[in-house]
This record gives sequence, structure tokens and C-alpha cells, in this order.
Amino acid sequence: MYKDGPLHQGLRKQLVNQLREKGITDEKVLQAILAVPRHYFFDSAFDRIAYEDRAFPIAAGQTISQPYTVAYQTQLLQVTKSSKILEIGTGSGYQCTILAEMGARVFTIERQKILFDQLQQSYPFKKQYPGTKFFYGDGFEGLPTFAPFDRVIITAAAPFTPPKLIDQMKPGGIMVIPRDEGESQRMLRITKQADGSVIEESFDLFSFVPMLSGKNR
Repeated sequence: MYKDGPLHQGLRKQLVNQLREKGITDEKVLQAILAVPRHYFFDSAFDRIAYEDRAFPIAAGQTISQPYTVAYQTQLLQVTKSSKILEIGTGSGYQCTILAEMGARVFTIERQKILFDQLQQSYPFKKQYPGTKFFYGDGFEGLPTFAPFDRVIITAAAPFTPPKLIDQMKPGGIMVIPRDEGESQRMLRITKQADGSVIEESFDLFSFVPMLSGKNR
């Protein structure tokens, strides 16, 4: 049974204040982080540290991203209530829940079977966000059956921009992607033009686990 008491709500308020101080200005993003209990994605023994602004390890050698990273990517994505979003790398499910809280329809792919199965069995927001759809698959392939998408967000370090994901974006669509191999990646915002070409904007450096092809059982 999940509980979200005054202590957790107070810790979230502190976290949101920290994110404001670090430069997050989109109030819709901040309100979503304030609303979503991040400790639901942790073992109950760690519910206090869930609101520290840092990443934590989860199963399959993956991480639940630092709240600042989640907020930063989400702010760049320019989410609206009508956004149809493809997420590559479900992980813990925290990022897709933030997007769903903002009113988006989220289609999220996870290649790690253990993480996908955990979410199928125990995702705590199934009733709250019924429009969120989970898929076990290869993120480089995307979800052509459900395309086109208004937004694409990649939550792993991509060695290159996957062309199939560009193809699955609507004209005017936006992709946020941490790109390049190595210890750190440049966050990019890629906007697809009406003729199929793209415009890239470059932002800060971050560190992500690598984006890998195929499915891992």
C-alpha cells in the first residue's frame, strides 16, 4: 500500500524549490513534479531519500534519473495536454508519469524485460493515467504502428539520432535526446520541419546509461 503523507509532500516542495534555483522555469513541469510521489518508485525503506536531487540505481544496471534531469528534458520537450509522446527507455516509470501528469498520452518502450515486467505488475498509477501504454521492445525501432508522434524523448545516451524515430515524428514535432558516447552527452532538441529536415539545438551536458539496440531478456 502506497502512502503519500505530509512528510513526502513537504520533501517534494523542497525539491521543487531546488529545481527552481537550478533554472527550471516551466511551472507546468514543476507542478507535475510536485504532484507525482517519487517515493512510489522506491522500496519503502528509501522513501526519504527519494526526494534528493540525484539518480539512484534500479534493476538491470539502470537508474531512476535525477529529478533535475527529468525536469530539464521535460522542459525542453514543450509538453502540452494534447501531446502524443513516444518515450524511449521507460526505466522506473517516473519520467513517463511526469509526462502523463501533464496531460500527455505516453507510449513508452523498455528493452529490459525485468523492468518491463515490474511495471506491468506493480505500476502504481495504472488507474490514474490509463492513457499511458507500456511496450517491451527496441527503442531504435520506435513504434511505427502508433506513429506519428508530437514528441519523442530518449532517456538513455544515444550514439546517434535514430532515423526511424525521426520518421515517426509529425512535422513540427520535437525530440529531446542526450547524444554521443562516453562519460557525458550533449542534450539536444531536434525539431522536424515540414520537408522532413531537422533543426538541432544544443544544450547542457548530462550523463546517461547507454542506449542499446535489441531486447534484453
